[in-house]
Amino acid sequence: MSAASSHHLLRNQIADIPISQLAAKVNTPFYVYDEQKIIERINDLKAFDVVRYAQKACSNLAILDICRRNGAVVDAVSTGEILRAEAVGFSASGDPSPIVYTADIFDLSSLELVLDRGIHTNCGSPDMLTQLGQKAPGRSITLRINPGFGHGHNQKTNTGGSQSKHGIWHSELTDCLRIAEKYNLRVTGLHMHIGSGTDLEHLAQVVTAMEQAAREVGSSLDTISAGGGLPIPYQTEESYVDLEAYFQLWDAARKRLESQFGHSLRLEIEPGRYLVAEAGFLVAEIRAIKKMDENWFYLVDAGFNDLARPILYGSHHPMTIYRRSAEKTNGLREVIVGGPLCESGDIFTQKEGGFVCTRSLPEAQLGDLLIIECAGAYGAVMGSNYNSKPLAAELLVRDGQVFTIRERQTFAQMTAAEHIPD
Repeated sequence: MSAASSHHLLRNQIADIPISQLAAKVNTPFYVYDEQKIIERINDLKAFDVVRYAQKACSNLAILDICRRNGAVVDAVSTGEILRAEAVGFSASGDPSPIVYTADIFDLSSLELVLDRGIHTNCGSPDMLTQLGQKAPGRSITLRINPGFGHGHNQKTNTGGSQSKHGIWHSELTDCLRIAEKYNLRVTGLHMHIGSGTDLEHLAQVVTAMEQAAREVGSSLDTISAGGGLPIPYQTEESYVDLEAYFQLWDAARKRLESQFGHSLRLEIEPGRYLVAEAGFLVAEIRAIKKMDENWFYLVDAGFNDLARPILYGSHHPMTIYRRSAEKTNGLREVIVGGPLCESGDIFTQKEGGFVCTRSLPEAQLGDLLIIECAGAYGAVMGSNYNSKPLAAELLVRDGQVFTIRERQTFAQMTAAEHIPD
């Protein structure tokens, strides 16, 4: 068995695992994660006082446990994510808060759970302040501010500006402080997140906006959060953010605020994609090779029910062919990679807007494996049962050993909540 056309695979301990043996045992498609890469990424950010993992990127219990054991705390955006965090040992209260509920609304279950557990809340709308204040006056809260601008790798991942639903509009901060005062809510934190997969230039603009908002709130603050959005390179020409330079920008702003307030401030960062994207790989099998006019297709047994990013955002993912045999092939081929779903958009090689494109990959044979790389963020966690496909299994590589951290969903599990009326 051999690998070709790898971008990230050979930098991970995944490369030392017999992928074909796993495929025979677990059956494709499946996800596999490199624990060491996640730990490495957490350690990259240790200059910040708090690394708060945005678990929506990949919320498997084993991944959350890795974060907990390596000093990260978590952000939760739903009742289910709070319960996941608690299931792996994160407590509801502490300093810093092990779990912070971040949202733009309270649904009934999340409000009930936040009240019952005493979970710190990052409020993204004025109505959240009123709803929390009426039920639990006197609590400490964080405000998520929309600074009036945003940026991301795709318009759908832009979480700032007037077309984004996220956060409290910056000019309404004064009004929200009045609501907080009415209910004796103490504003102890500020949070800004302008988008996912942005760049240093736009991230740096958040620092100025945060400093301005913090001065308006005043000395009740004990925490400022830089939010997330740190990019990872999905293509060879892309690069990482200069983390040292980014930290220095935030640290300088923090020190200016500390000088004004007369006390120390905790500096948080909230990575999601940055911690897990490069650690995850989706393994699929090539089940058909066919030519449509001038286009060659590799059709695999994974679809957008397993990895939705290409159809949602036109996202590029590096790909590797793992050959089942040592037989040589004739070189590279321009191919379109598609899945099994009854949907024309079930294509992994497409650009934003749904435009199909080709990828230069080695000539393959039926039964060869296709590894979709950088798939750890917004991959399995966005899986669906479209076409009644089961959710894929998830595996974890730890110190050279492979552990199943989610079994492949069965048909019985898929239909357990469905009922035929008499």
